[in-house]
Amino acid sequence: MTSNQFDFTRDVLDKSRDIPVLVDFWAEWCAPCRMLAPVLDRIAGQFAGRVLLVKVNTEVYPDIATRFGVRGIPDVRLFIDGTVADQFTGVLPEEQIASWLKRALPSRYAREVQLASELAAEGNTERAAERLEEVLLHEADNIEALAMMSRLRLMSDPAEAASLSERLEGEPRYADFADAVRTLSVMLQREIDTLPEDPVRDAYIRSIEYLRSGAFSDALEGFIGVIRENRYYDDDGARKACVAIFRFLGEEHEVTRKHRRVFDRALY
Repeated sequence: MTSNQFDFTRDVLDKSRDIPVLVDFWAEWCAPCRMLAPVLDRIAGQFAGRVLLVKVNTEVYPDIATRFGVRGIPDVRLFIDGTVADQFTGVLPEEQIASWLKRALPSRYAREVQLASELAAEGNTERAAERLEEVLLHEADNIEALAMMSRLRLMSDPAEAASLSERLEGEPRYADFADAVRTLSVMLQREIDTLPEDPVRDAYIRSIEYLRSGAFSDALEGFIGVIRENRYYDDDGARKACVAIFRFLGEEHEVTRKHRRVFDRALY
């Protein structure tokens, strides 16, 4: 684009309210920029209709580069709704850039996922699951849908929940959650008859039963009691269960806040 044609506010900021805009800050003298350019062209083609690629020559538009703090090039930024949603600097492998963009772009099914979340909050878990299944049918790697479905299925089908959580592998935002789902899935499927004899065995079994019924607070209270008596029973199972419940519910959940300090004290 020439200076007579290009207006950053119009062609990037305003345009990004209609479609995400991928901006490549580059310069002719920059060899890495020349390497990256055809890669971005191919990726933009792969995501045609979902993203618009705009290239900004920092030699021609130094004021724009300064405005956005561009210090090294190539500098690639994704603008959504008038702001930078994500970015990277330097030359990355094509596959890595495509994966980055796929994660950064808003899903076509974001509204459906939001509706599922609202249904789940209202207690209508079956209708929520139906919507999520439809989303995953069309967008199998929708991270938010996978995480929510894993949450919804944990109690009714822990094996499926664990399988869904494995598809969150490599997603930093969901690393703790996915690990929690896998841990709780194992606990929910634990064969009671195989548990070793110990004075804490009955209390441990009761805690598992509380967990299976979704009574997280009672389960935590029971597991913490087991930790006080014999922390390493069932391969440190009570501690692992507590940590998993905290991560599954979230640090701000009232049940987590109620039991977290008591749990911490029980360890020492």
